[in-house]
Amino acid sequence: MLCRAARSASRGLVPAWGALGCRRKHSLPDLPYDYGALEPHISAQIMQLHHGRHHAAYVDNLNVAEDKYAEALHRGDVTTQIALQPALKFNGGGHLNHSIFWTNLSPNGGGEPKGELLEAIKRDFGSFAKLKEKLTTVSAGVQGSGWGWLGFNKEQGRLQIAACPNQDPLQGTTGLIPLLGIDVWEHAYYLQYKNVRPDYLKAIWNIVNWENVTERYMACKK
Repeated sequence: MLCRAARSASRGLVPAWGALGCRRKHSLPDLPYDYGALEPHISAQIMQLHHGRHHAAYVDNLNVAEDKYAEALHRGDVTTQIALQPALKFNGGGHLNHSIFWTNLSPNGGGEPKGELLEAIKRDFGSFAKLKEKLTTVSAGVQGSGWGWLGFNKEQGRLQIAACPNQDPLQGTTGLIPLLGIDVWEHAYYLQYKNVRPDYLKAIWNIVNWENVTERYMACKK
């Protein structure tokens, strides 16, 4: 499932338009677990709506935006190409972000990372506890909707925490390679945690898939 999600999210937002209408459509990736697998930390109802409705909508709207972009590119309509950029960024970011998010979680998650990732966390944040505290604080502080991220700064060779508004993709807007994302849009938690975002953030650490985060860290170091 992870490989399928990665392939789907890595196709790019605006592929080469050599032949109009010949591009592959983006598709909703399967979850690597059942909707109820993350309970009691995230309810099955939230997961079903979040994946089956919200993520699916980003995929559908991204495909529509890319079709319109292809038509505008074919016509040489630069004005329309520019006008479509917000839709491509929002829906493309929503697809990329959620494709990462689902694999960042696991019913067998929680605990602490190990090996090189843990050593990098200690080097860049002092301790795992300090990383949790900082990422939780940054995520809680997002105004309105957005994401908290643990990313990798390839130029500096260091881990870095960032927040992105709305569905802005981390790498496309900051240059950081995404390792762990925390969705703080209300649709990610409101049905269960109401407006108490800190309770959701406390719970999500129990289902973080550190194996997946470590895989991402090791891959971006190559």
